[in-house]
Parts: sequence; structure tokens; C-alpha cells
Amino acid sequence: MSDDVWKRAEIESPCVKVCVIHPETRLCTGCLRSIEEIGSWSRMSHEVRRAIMAELPARAGQLTKRRGGRAARLARKT
Repeated sequence: MSDDVWKRAEIESPCVKVCVIHPETRLCTGCLRSIEEIGSWSRMSHEVRRAIMAELPARAGQLTKRRGGRAARLARKT
């Protein structure tokens, strides 16, 4: 049996296994895809995946660091 069956000419997922959704942009802070894009990635055509991959670098500027949270509240109390 040929190994060619297992070799796929697909666009790899941009997932870096840091799956945290930014609360304002609703983008994953690891791969920069939206929840909808992540969920439907395996069903997307090569063309759609390619288009999303081309957009990802520009999305990084949309993410802002969150200030505050639990650590900031605790720091204010001391």
C-alpha cells in the first residue's frame, strides 16, 4: 500500500495550542482566528483557508493586552 494516501496537500492549521479567546475581538490569542473559523476549519476549502491565513498577520494589531483582572485587584488591596 502506498504512503501517498496519507500525504495530503492541505493548508496546515495555524493553531499553536494557545487557545484563549480575547474578550473584545473574539479572536484566539494564539492563532488569531475567530471561533467560527476555528470550528469550521476542517470543512473549509483550500481557497478560503488560504485567504484566512493571508489575513492573520494583520489581525495581531487588533489584540490589546488586558489590564487589570485578578492580579490588579489584589495589588490594589495591598
